[in-house]
Amino acid sequence: MSKPLMAKATAIWLVENTTITFKQIADFVHMHELEIQGIADGDVATGIKGFDPITNNQLTQEEISAAEKDSLHKLKLKFNPAAIGEEKRRGARYTPVSKRQDKPAAILWLVKFHPELTDRQIAKLVGTTKTTITAIRERTHWNISNIQPVDPVALGLTKQSELDSAVQIAAERKVKEGGVISDDERRKLVSTEQSLAMSPEPKIPTAIEGIEKFTLGGSINTENEDRSSEEAIAEAENLFKNTDENKDTPPR
Repeated sequence: MSKPLMAKATAIWLVENTTITFKQIADFVHMHELEIQGIADGDVATGIKGFDPITNNQLTQEEISAAEKDSLHKLKLKFNPAAIGEEKRRGARYTPVSKRQDKPAAILWLVKFHPELTDRQIAKLVGTTKTTITAIRERTHWNISNIQPVDPVALGLTKQSELDSAVQIAAERKVKEGGVISDDERRKLVSTEQSLAMSPEPKIPTAIEGIEKFTLGGSINTENEDRSSEEAIAEAENLFKNTDENKDTPPR
């Protein structure tokens, strides 16, 4: 099935400029519905500029309007520029000399916006070495201060279908390894952590309460519940001391 050019950027544009449901957008750009919801919440794909599918001849306004009126309508791709000349590559990737200087920018883009991709996947997409990828990840590359992240598809270093396939494989691997936390579960977790952080600290239990229950015939002032444990112990010792002195004093 054909995919739109720059799928994630297209999804961002559809979220920002239409009332199409998350499910319809997810089906069109071949992403998970939770990823589309994450884009709408600002948790996913921050910093990526939206890609207008109408201007780029991938969707028509009539198709978008039909989808807005009917939540069951599936968007149909009009034209996919990335599919032109698309054939299965055999052998090692060859990068023209004029584009080799763009590889660091493409690697930085992939590391920044697709951290789930492994070094091996990035090396295959861009045609680079793991040494270069590690240097950019750890920001030890000799020219790291001058490198700006650029989409490797826009640079012509890879095809959109190849990038989408690599991202899908990485996402499936991530789910198998650690699973995916839904947005509701994440909000509940954050709410719980905030509640714990804002709740008052538990008061230190003192020996006063136990002493009052003991039949010594005396009473202790417990109005100040914020006293430290040292103050409580000192008051308890004074109580025992006074009690022993009263026992030794003969009655008049």
